[in-house]
Amino acid sequence: MQDTFIQAYPKLLQPSVAVAGLWLAHGDEPLLSQWLIDAMRPHWRAQNYAIKRIELISVKSWQEVLSELGSQSLFDDASALIVTGNHKPDKAVIAELERFAVDAQTGAHSHSLLWLTPKQDKRAQSSKWFAAFAQYGHIIDCNLYNEKQRQQLLQTQAQQFGLTLSQDAWQLLMSHTEHHLLSAYQTLWRLSYLFAPQLSANTHVDNSHLDNGHDADQAGSAAKNPTTNVALDIKDLQAALVSDAQFSVFDLSDAMLVGNSAQVAKIIFQLKATDEPTTLVLWAISKDMRQIIQLLDGQDPQALGIWRSKQGLYQQACRRQSKTHTAEWPALLYRCDQAIKGLIRQPAWELLLQAALELSGKRLFTAQ
Repeated sequence: MQDTFIQAYPKLLQPSVAVAGLWLAHGDEPLLSQWLIDAMRPHWRAQNYAIKRIELISVKSWQEVLSELGSQSLFDDASALIVTGNHKPDKAVIAELERFAVDAQTGAHSHSLLWLTPKQDKRAQSSKWFAAFAQYGHIIDCNLYNEKQRQQLLQTQAQQFGLTLSQDAWQLLMSHTEHHLLSAYQTLWRLSYLFAPQLSANTHVDNSHLDNGHDADQAGSAAKNPTTNVALDIKDLQAALVSDAQFSVFDLSDAMLVGNSAQVAKIIFQLKATDEPTTLVLWAISKDMRQIIQLLDGQDPQALGIWRSKQGLYQQACRRQSKTHTAEWPALLYRCDQAIKGLIRQPAWELLLQAALELSGKRLFTAQ
């Protein structure tokens, strides 16, 4: 049986899951592999499994794996092996693994084998060893192929932390963390302590279950599903992300839309002085620029999700702009993003100021 991580992970978070048999997880995102272990660990513990890690240093290491699975502790009901390494089993080992999987299916034993490997290409997936896991066990594709999958997975984690984010809040979170999975997850963890401390206690790292030094990885959030979640909108998220700045990016947005270029410059300089994340400032500018471009194309402000209290400001900003000027904005935003990532030498704050002033109606440079 083959599943994507997004399909398999919620199932593993359910109270009762059969974990005996063969499991293969392949992918190049280490965090997903860790979350998979964290989801399976409570089931192993509940069924009194002895958990051990084995690193494959050669093909011969599979003999150690088979030997461990064949042994039975007097104090544990079964063994759970977490196997890492990319050495493929030979024909003899494949036959043993198939027998192991069939015996697990018939209830002859309850041992569990989880093999974590790098991403396997189509050629590897057509091999005999892969087919054995597909036919007799469980294969989980631990890869994310688009931003929708990334957000869907993080939404599952947010629910585990007792949080529900609005769509605008999600966009800000992904922009602020530069679409980095671990950074976004860590931000959600911090948010849970700010807004849902009574629930975040359930998801705190617990090292008490480490198995006699064999398993030194930290537990993640195999938490119980909270009955009620704390709803966060964009203002809640922004308030949690900002530093000690006198102004926020919302103040910057208002100044840009009203056309107060002097206030825009003042806010930008203050945000820079207080080390406000440049990704957060770029998000605010790009969001307003995109909406102005869409309004100039005749789109409805309500359909764009613009609050009624700010629709007048956006219309005012539109009257200061023309499609000729706004056509240059995507290239300017791209240069800002490049500067933030260090791909060009021009200072990021210099370009952010230029973009903010452009939106306010003050052009620093005229295109030749």
